[in-house]
This record gives sequence, structure tokens and C-alpha cells, in this order.
Amino acid sequence: MSARKVSADIVARPPRETTALFGHAAAEQALLDAYRSGRIAHAWLIGGAQGIGKATLAYRMARFVLAHRDPQSDAVQGAATLALDPEHPIVRLVAAEAHGGLLTLERSLNDKGVLRNVITVDESRETIGFFGSTAAVEGWRVCIVDTVDDLNASSANALLKVIEEPPQRSLFLLISNSPARVLPTILSRCRKLMLRSLSTDDVIRAAVAATDLEAGDPKLADAAAASEGSVSRALTLLGGDALTLHQKTTALLDSLPNVDPRALHALGEAIGGTDRATLQAFVDSVDRWVAGRLRTPDANAELPRLARLAEVWEKIGRAARDTEAYNLERKPLVFSVFGQLAEAVR
Repeated sequence: MSARKVSADIVARPPRETTALFGHAAAEQALLDAYRSGRIAHAWLIGGAQGIGKATLAYRMARFVLAHRDPQSDAVQGAATLALDPEHPIVRLVAAEAHGGLLTLERSLNDKGVLRNVITVDESRETIGFFGSTAAVEGWRVCIVDTVDDLNASSANALLKVIEEPPQRSLFLLISNSPARVLPTILSRCRKLMLRSLSTDDVIRAAVAATDLEAGDPKLADAAAASEGSVSRALTLLGGDALTLHQKTTALLDSLPNVDPRALHALGEAIGGTDRATLQAFVDSVDRWVAGRLRTPDANAELPRLARLAEVWEKIGRAARDTEAYNLERKPLVFSVFGQLAEAVR
């Protein structure tokens, strides 16, 4: 997989090419300790907010296991972290998607070159041949699912069949942005590893490691401060006028249900172009705002209103995905989002 364009100006290396990890020392230690114990769980659910390094950790673990087949070896027993030398052959093979012991399930492009909304059942069934083949690379076989949230019912059940009867020396690393929504039958077969959002300093360090940005860039500092611990969000905010757009969107959301029509029209115009970063900044700002309301201390006292808000949130997510996937007009999306949220919070 090639580097990922976050905006017109920023290109980020994908997790399979990223060797540095920031802010998750405890989670990394848990994986290392489990592996060298010789009794590691065959399936792990790595959960947490989007863009905080879950996939980076998963690939880091995969590379370590593929490079060190014997958990009792001196190299494993004496290791302080899961890090490998960036020039290690395993690192290069994984980055090039050329290691026979690693399978990654993720959303792919359809025949029209559009990113699918789900991981298909046919893709999920690849695990059957991958783990069942006797001709595969010797040693461990690792499957990374990025993300398990993208599985539909059929593809989730296909994956479950393999997880239920895992071959020896198999390891599943399931990444989730919403662990509570993962199929319970999958959850029950995984050891859970929850990651916390990064500190602002770690967001900056991770962003620099994944891009060609400079650590002293003041815009990066502002974006990191507004990112709520997410590297991907910080990078999105750096694209074009995304940071300013985020600030305007949040201000309008805070004024609900009484929104200034002129300000709303201006916001719709600002998002109405073709730049992906502006749409992503808008959708992400709405997501964060709604999530914050659903986590309020007095949430139990407002269950009916919060239930309406959660329902609207689901609808907004689907509309936003369709708008991006099919290149629909964006201004109507803006008005629809604020109209539905206004009704939900009254």
C-alpha cells in the first residue's frame, strides 16, 4: 500500500510502513509479555479512538512475531519493546505487502475505483485459505483486520469461523474504533487491549514520524491541540482551511438549536468545494461534538434526548459516507446535519 494523501499538501505513511510508536508503552508491554510467556491469546481486539496508533501497534506486533518465531528465544526474552530495526528484512517485506505470513483485511476499491463501505465476505473468507494452507511461510501466521467495524454480518461470521477454531501459531489482531459495537461472539473470543488517546506532545511526535512535517511547525501545534489525541485528526485539520473550518463548525454546533442562518450558509459554502480535507474536517467535528454530548455526566437523566441524538448520529454518518463515496453536493449535507441535530437537542 502506498502512502496516504491526507490533504493536497500532506502525505502520511500508512501504518504498515510506520515503525515508530508513541504513547502506548503499556499496551506494547502487554503484547510483548503475552508473547514471551508462550501462552499468548490467539485473538486480540485493539480498541480506541480513531487515529491514535492502533494499526501502528498491530503492525509493530506482527513484524515482531514474524521476525521472532520462538517466544522463548533470547531475542524475545531480552526485548524491551516490539521494535525492529527499520532496515530489518521483515520490516521491508511487511511494508511492501510481500510477507507470506501476514494477511490484512481492510476495505478495498470496487470495480469503479471507489472505496467500499465494508470489508466483503469474499475478502473475509481469504482467512480460510490463509490459515489452512500448508504451503504458507513457516512460522507464525498473522491476520490484521483494519477495522473490524467495517465487517458486515456475513464477513464477520466468516471471520468468526476461523477465530473459533484457530490453527496453531496463528494470531489475529482486530482493530476497532468502536469496540462496543463489535459482534459479541467475536468479542468473547478476543483478549481486549484498549488504547488511550495520545497527549498533544505525542500527537506532534507521531505526526512528524508519519510525514515530512517539522516538529516546530506552529500549525501542527494548533492542530494537535484540537485533535483530541488523534494523529489522523491532526493531519486532517492541517489540510487547507480545515482547522479554521473545524473551529467554525464547533462554534455553530455549540449554538444549537438556535443557529445563525447566515453563518450556516457561509459554512455550507466553505465545505461545498471538492477538497476532501474540508469535508472530513466537518464530519469529524460533528462526530466529536455528538460523542461529547453522549458522554455527559448527567447522560442517564437525559436518556430519551440522547437516544434521539444517537439515532441522528447514525444517519449523519451514513449520509456523510455516501456524500464522499458518490461525490454528492456537500452544502445540502451541512443543512441536513444541522437540521437533524437541532431537532434532536430541543
